[in-house]
Amino acid sequence: MGFFSRRSKEERAGADDAPRRAGTEDESATGGVAAGPGPTVELVDGRPVSSPLTSAERTRIAHGLEVLRGQGIEIDDLAALDEAYDRAFSAYRSGVGQDPADVVETFGIAIGEYLARHSHRDWAVVTDVFGTDLGLVDARADTVIVPHNIVSARWMRGETRWIPGVVEHLVSLRPRPLA
Repeated sequence: MGFFSRRSKEERAGADDAPRRAGTEDESATGGVAAGPGPTVELVDGRPVSSPLTSAERTRIAHGLEVLRGQGIEIDDLAALDEAYDRAFSAYRSGVGQDPADVVETFGIAIGEYLARHSHRDWAVVTDVFGTDLGLVDARADTVIVPHNIVSARWMRGETRWIPGVVEHLVSLRPRPLA
């Protein structure tokens, strides 16, 4: 689904749970849709659909969170996430950084987990006309966010200092209800 999607063709073909219907949320904030392989589930009116996470996706998220902890990055600190992303982008531009796909994976997981913790959205497997990837859904609002697309679009445009503004905006659209 995303520019730097980690889902293999085999993983996309293994999406066995019946998807539920969902739509896109604020594409200007999310970076729009991304090019990639085609869907493996039938879409309703061409709109994105979602299905529950499989153990492989839960493992992928857990691994991403472990990578972040290993780098000393606190998920709930958007300023720290922003600084870490900007350092990774600058290092790559100077020729000494990580592969962009690894950076997009790390920060896609970070932003997704932040949204899962602070907004009224849950992790899911999302499929649209461009393919399948991890995303966040809010069934009541009929919306989908694909954090890897948010990160990859900004990476390709060379944007820095964007994480707090974008993520806070997405949280404000569907804040988690107070307990």
